[in-house]
Formats: sequence, structure tokens, C-alpha cells
Amino acid sequence: MKFFASLILATLLFIACEPERIPYEPVTKFDPQRNADVDIKNAIAEAKYSNKRIILDVGGEWCVWCHRIDEFMETNETLKETLDEYFIVVKINYSKENKNEEVLSRYPEIQGYPHFFVLDKSGELLRSQNTGELENEKSYDLDKFMLFLQTWAPKT
Repeated sequence: MKFFASLILATLLFIACEPERIPYEPVTKFDPQRNADVDIKNAIAEAKYSNKRIILDVGGEWCVWCHRIDEFMETNETLKETLDEYFIVVKINYSKENKNEEVLSRYPEIQGYPHFFVLDKSGELLRSQNTGELENEKSYDLDKFMLFLQTWAPKT
């Protein structure tokens, strides 16, 4: 009986000492004032907790195609559901004001914007994706985009 009481007390102490999880706040805008390194570290912590992968969406407010891809991802329900279920999307600013050179130097060279880097939940690079390959005329191709997401979604 004494053993079980000690076990229960130890369990309650462990639960009480566990640090409170800070809610993740998504990075949804290209902001030259943000600290991209901190944003990526926060996304990794959330990805580990939620077992998701990370898409670093590199671009800027100056980028027409960045706005087009945002609209495409937001207005297509199937695409949005897939993104929400399997990925954490983090916007990384690239602009005259802040090129985020130190952070972006960790990844392959970018040929155009927007550009995606897919990371696993530990932050390891899995894919460097030229989003031009997902385009269709002045927008994006849903089938190509869904295939990209399905290919890089975490395996269950």
C-alpha cells in the first residue's frame, strides 16, 4: 500500500512540475522585423509536438506570386485542409529590408520566389521546392500542388 501511495505522489509531482506548453503562433505574413531563426525553432517545437512537417515559405510582400500562392492555399478547401493537417507553414521574409541571409544560408540557393523548403519535425531539410513547378498560367495547379503535399506529408 505504501508503494502505491508513493507512486501516486511521484506521478502527481511529475505532472505538477511539467512546464506549461506555450501555444504556437503561426507566422502568416512576410515581416522583415521578425526573427526567422526564432520562428523556425518555434515551428520545430510545434512540429515535434503535433507530429507535422514544416514548410518554410520564403518570399516577401513585394512578390506578386507570393500573394497568388497565399490566395490559392487559402481559398482551396482541400488544399487548406491538407496543409493544416500535415504541415506548419512559416513565412520567411526576403526583401531589401531583411534578406535573412544567415538563416537562408543553411538551405540550398533559391532561384525564384516564392520558394518552399520542406523540413521534417526535427528541422532537417527534406525538399527544396521551386514553386514555379506548381504553377498553371497565372495561378497554381491543384493536382500538382496536392501531389507535392502528399509526397512530403509525414507518413503515418
